[in-house]
Amino acid sequence: MAFRMLAPTLATTLLALLASGTASLPASAAPMHGIAMQGEPALAAGFDHFPFVDPKAPKGGTMHYGVFGTFDNLSPIIVRGATTTARGIWADQEYGNLVFEPLMQRSPDEPFTLYGLLAESVETDDARTFVEFTLDPRAKFSDGRPVTVEDVLFTTDMMKQIGVVRPQYTAWLQKVARIEKVGDRSVRFTFNEKADRELPMLLAGLPVLPEHGFDRATFERTTLAPLIGSGPYLIDTVEPGRRISYRRDPDYWAKDLPVKRGIDNYDEIVIEYFRDASTQFSAFQKGLFYVYPEASPRQWRSAYDFPAVADGRVIKETFQTGKPAGTYGFFFNTRRPVFRDRSVRAALGLLFDFEWANKNLYFGSYKRVTSFFENSELSSVGRAASEAEKALLAPFPDAVTPAVMAGTWRPAVSDGSGSDRKLLRQAVEQLKTVGYSFVGGKMVAPDGRPLAFEILAQNADQARIAQGFAATLGRIGVGVSIRQVDDAQYQLRKQEFDYDMLMSSFTSSLSPGAEQRGRWGSGARDAGGSFNFAGTADPAIDALIDAMTQARTREDFVAAVRAYDRVLISGQYVVPLFYIAEQWLARWNFIQHPDATPLTGYYLPSFWRDPKSE
Repeated sequence: MAFRMLAPTLATTLLALLASGTASLPASAAPMHGIAMQGEPALAAGFDHFPFVDPKAPKGGTMHYGVFGTFDNLSPIIVRGATTTARGIWADQEYGNLVFEPLMQRSPDEPFTLYGLLAESVETDDARTFVEFTLDPRAKFSDGRPVTVEDVLFTTDMMKQIGVVRPQYTAWLQKVARIEKVGDRSVRFTFNEKADRELPMLLAGLPVLPEHGFDRATFERTTLAPLIGSGPYLIDTVEPGRRISYRRDPDYWAKDLPVKRGIDNYDEIVIEYFRDASTQFSAFQKGLFYVYPEASPRQWRSAYDFPAVADGRVIKETFQTGKPAGTYGFFFNTRRPVFRDRSVRAALGLLFDFEWANKNLYFGSYKRVTSFFENSELSSVGRAASEAEKALLAPFPDAVTPAVMAGTWRPAVSDGSGSDRKLLRQAVEQLKTVGYSFVGGKMVAPDGRPLAFEILAQNADQARIAQGFAATLGRIGVGVSIRQVDDAQYQLRKQEFDYDMLMSSFTSSLSPGAEQRGRWGSGARDAGGSFNFAGTADPAIDALIDAMTQARTREDFVAAVRAYDRVLISGQYVVPLFYIAEQWLARWNFIQHPDATPLTGYYLPSFWRDPKSE
């Protein structure tokens, strides 16, 4: 063993320690085909295909998707102003990575496991002080040039530009001490003291951009020119804000890899954009696009009475999912003085009348969100804190309220009238305890200013929910205005934290980790473009995210997540809304799917088009 660059005395000392067994270098495991956050990958090396796909699914035809919103950019990772990247380019949770690919592919059938894609193997040590990826020699970009270590180094170099790319990328790379080429096809990331056990997983999910396809001098600019990627599709036509189409790359290098069998089954994918939800649904009814994920109980129950449903050309399906329900609610922007006091947030939160809204607007189809990890073992609600949780929370004695610690806390339950006098009185009394008073029909702060704020809404459905909330708040003299804006303005104001209260949501997984820093961590509070909508900066939150990402066993991980859940609930950062415990999807009958459903629910990239339908 050579100790280059070390002084002779130090090298001699280290060799002696190693020989005596009193010191050791990190033990490196053998290269693996996959990596899991805890434990081992479920699929052994040499597996043929994911268990939820049909490896013999027919290939061909055109898939039309329809989405709400707009786009003005094709570059996959930059964030500038109101920039919105076209769907499908990269990191699309519904449609997959059509143009750019990660080093390793995440399985939707496990909590957090990745298998080789651009990288044929991954290597790390037990302490996860480094990770090394070896590229598949077959990997190439759509122009035929090979994917190289230099492309990985270029990508990570570009991702270090603060304010140019999504902040989570720069945050991950700040935990890397050095990145170096090893041999011809391997790249090693050696971590610094800020790293955690999740970091190898996150780096495995990074896209790889072709160095020859980007100009360093103009990297930060948006573009609508088709880009070179390594994915299964090529960008074909672009109509900004209206439509983007992709066509299959006939020379796609990875089509026979285990992680790709039975996936990417269309010759062409067209994504149509719509500016309002009613126009979008009308287009689906007419067959202008072919699948419609439904989130509205009211619409699922009453709007599918058109002829194509009656005669069987459109099929309504329900899918079960094992992942937690997402977080959906009114986010208080605690950067604003009006919402800095937790007691004020708690008092206002009492007055969202879920029972009235669920009965009168949604046919009783929803359940109330109570936890940030609802409908899973990760939820703290209904469970008293374990000894392990209490140990994690001990340094932060004021972070969790007694009811939340005991597992007895629940959101307020109203009488369903839309004007529950008991809850109205309770909210008023709670505001009085922090100096508010009811003067001239208005709730007034100690400094004489009326308690008033604006709710930012993205669409008519959000505005309708906000109106009910505003009406109840108005009964205790709280002034609420509602501002519905178009998608571009909504995205810009969200990225710049230019709102008092925002209706938004987060998806959840069975393996929450570093993404929580971007949503709730102190470092994301003032980072433009981050997802820290509430503006939280709490040492307890930061410490528990660290505990989650350092956990080695599932038991330690669950304890950390539940403790974290308790802190978020106690902070009253969100007025929780509702969720559906299953997935609803409507599809035209010529779009078909495998019999098996993965852990996280239906997986659109595994669907296909009936060859007889074209």
